[in-house]
Amino acid sequence: MTIPGWVDLQVNGQIGVDFSSATLTADDFMRAAEAVLNSGTTVFLPTVITSSMELYRRNLPLIAETIEKHGLTGQIPGIHLEGPFLNQAPGYSGCHNPEWMLPPENGKFDELFDLCRGRLKLITVAASARKLIPYIKSRGVTVSIGHCPAEPEELAHAAEAGAELFTHLGNGVPNQLPRHKNVIFNALAEDRLKAMIITDGFHLPPEVIKCFIRCKGADNIIVISDGSPAAGLPPGRYNVLGNDAILEPEGKLYNPVKQCLVGSAFTMKRCMDYLRDLELLTEDELITVGYRNPLAVIGIKK
Repeated sequence: MTIPGWVDLQVNGQIGVDFSSATLTADDFMRAAEAVLNSGTTVFLPTVITSSMELYRRNLPLIAETIEKHGLTGQIPGIHLEGPFLNQAPGYSGCHNPEWMLPPENGKFDELFDLCRGRLKLITVAASARKLIPYIKSRGVTVSIGHCPAEPEELAHAAEAGAELFTHLGNGVPNQLPRHKNVIFNALAEDRLKAMIITDGFHLPPEVIKCFIRCKGADNIIVISDGSPAAGLPPGRYNVLGNDAILEPEGKLYNPVKQCLVGSAFTMKRCMDYLRDLELLTEDELITVGYRNPLAVIGIKK
């Protein structure tokens, strides 16, 4: 099977453009979108991380209206909100600002949905937001769990409520976890949740990627780039998603104070090339994890 390119459900920005920046313009968005679509990605979801309501009110309509104005709904079918209904605990909050995280409420979700002008395709929430999940699903939005601790029972309840995914499994967690009872194993054991994974060579070691694939199977894996505004930039020090971050020559992007990664500095093509080089999947399985699965989970048939 020949495909036109890869599908990336989590792109936070590109070439210095931050989709969660208070200075984002329509021209900025288009520059970043063109860079993504010229890098081997054929469909992507611009992702806005946990932000203030003021920023949501500014950026979400801007992004949605720019997509519509430029006729890009085929290549950019919607928006991914990673937050604000996440867990504030250190480690789980990752590079997100915990002060902007909100309790899961129907009314607040309605406001975010409306700000996206009907283009909200995917939202990442904590497992504790399970009472909100059926309501989100009723609006036609795919739900992923992430940035939270979660017991097996919580993940089971979330899946029963309609959650389908786990966002960047193995990341968005503390650097130190209990040896056996932890959210990574719990998510792997919940068969109803597909795992989104970042295969840029920094977010997950090859052995972990192998274990995830062996456990979930290709039909339940979705590769994402988690591409950041630093993607496409030279090594240096940058403000990335509100973090003072270092981009090393080999491509690692991290906050030295929080000791956490700050998204990826690579494109979806780089992630798929890295995964191909690990020789864990056939070519058809690579198409499944990088094209078929992400399209299917946001309801697009191609």
